[in-house]
Amino acid sequence: MGRKPCQQPGTLVPVYSYDGEFQDHVSIAYAKRLEGAGRALIVRHRKGWVNRVILLRREGEPAASRLRDYQGDAYSYHQPLPSGRRPWKLRPLQGGRSETNLAPPELRPIFLNVVIECLA
Repeated sequence: MGRKPCQQPGTLVPVYSYDGEFQDHVSIAYAKRLEGAGRALIVRHRKGWVNRVILLRREGEPAASRLRDYQGDAYSYHQPLPSGRRPWKLRPLQGGRSETNLAPPELRPIFLNVVIECLA
């Protein structure tokens, strides 16, 4: 009843940066020092064991990169219709809600070539 969790001294736990990237393995004692200094967060198992350490973001560090940063903007999406169907609709390249001008004049030849190649 109420036993304190027992984890072997010298056990190494993984350390991750604030954006989830693996950094290193450190001892539990060092992880506790990092947490005491306000530099890290220790994630524990429900039984009390230390699972991993997550370094907190410092002032001046860039925001974590997201998958959306690499994917770019989606230029087609499902448009829900009142009938319940969801056909694909193209989003204009320059923004806005135009149904006919999907690309600015200087990009129209390139855009049309891409659309024609997709249809072939």
